[in-house]
Amino acid sequence: MMKVRKFLVLFFLQIAIISCAQDGTPCRVILGDERFDEYVPGLVGKRVAVFSNQSGIVGDVVTESGFGPHLVDVLLGKGINISLILSPEHGFRGTADAGEKVSSGIDPGTGVEIVSLYGGKSDVSASLDKFDVLLVDIQDVGLRYYTYYVTMCRLMAVCANGGKKVIILDRPNPNGFYVDGPILDPKFKSGVGGLPVPTVHGMTLGELALMANGEGWLEGGVKCNLEVVPCLGYTHATKYSLIMPPSPNLKDMRAVYLYASTCYFEGTVVSLGRGTDRPFEMFGHPDMEGYSFTFTPRSVPGAKNPPLKDQVCHGVDLGEKPLEEIWNEGINLEYVIEAYRALGMGEAFFGKNNFFDLLAGVGYFREMILDGAGADEIKARWKDDVEDFKVRRRPYLLYPEP
Repeated sequence: MMKVRKFLVLFFLQIAIISCAQDGTPCRVILGDERFDEYVPGLVGKRVAVFSNQSGIVGDVVTESGFGPHLVDVLLGKGINISLILSPEHGFRGTADAGEKVSSGIDPGTGVEIVSLYGGKSDVSASLDKFDVLLVDIQDVGLRYYTYYVTMCRLMAVCANGGKKVIILDRPNPNGFYVDGPILDPKFKSGVGGLPVPTVHGMTLGELALMANGEGWLEGGVKCNLEVVPCLGYTHATKYSLIMPPSPNLKDMRAVYLYASTCYFEGTVVSLGRGTDRPFEMFGHPDMEGYSFTFTPRSVPGAKNPPLKDQVCHGVDLGEKPLEEIWNEGINLEYVIEAYRALGMGEAFFGKNNFFDLLAGVGYFREMILDGAGADEIKARWKDDVEDFKVRRRPYLLYPEP
């Protein structure tokens, strides 16, 4: 366990350090959860529900002995009544597979009840009488198909209808330095696309919550009693590195950055490396002949039954691609188009369901690939929508844009 912990720290311990300004600006990003004076007084005497997972480490602190304390433990130590823990996809400890049902239960470390919001008991409405305030502290990665923000917005709507206050302890967005991708068409709204935003929206969870609340995007158009505790020392130019995987298959920062481009393979017959030690950093298929790179997906924790399990896949390794190049490209559609053309399967490339369209958030992406369009032509289709969105989101931004 200690070797695994040290391995993760080596990958993720690149905390974003910013220049110390003469005016006293902090030298590192101060997370919302470590600004206790801003929110703890309002929790005294209240029953508090916490929406979080393994990422809720206060201040993203790492020491020689491991990760710092979790928010739940810190607040319990301060005498706050944590009456409920709400867990997202992958569970409170972040170990379940993508899409795997996670049961509710009792957290063995604290004895606090856990209500799973992904599979099993998926609606917190029945637990409204167990808390007065909802506290949100969870690490997002800033992509429309990442499910944590969808769960957050559902919770906000439930709290609005139940008269409960929501406090978001904001965290940096590791992909918060750019905006790219098509804006979700409402007919493709799903668990991997909950708001009409681009694939890469460039907003923190706090900013996204403010926009969803302000634009009437919550279910039924309700407005919740919302407070955001912002980070300090963060801007939308900050390259913020995470201290741990935010979910089981985003194992390092390269995967977090490539996720915007390679996640589309989830809606195809091509493997993106689930079941290997570097998911989202490769792609391939048994029938993609002519490629020297090969990998074989296996059943592993976090990917018990990966696509193309135990089959030798030929394809492309992105593990050596410079991070600066990934940052500058934004969403790279060449990967999907290359695999589509290499396989020559036509419509069958996209499998037997419409999951590719749900990930894309639009139908024209798939249609243009089938019609032979190139990456630049497809990206040009959404360019104006991205610029319009950047203007629309501006009133809700808490941090400076580059």
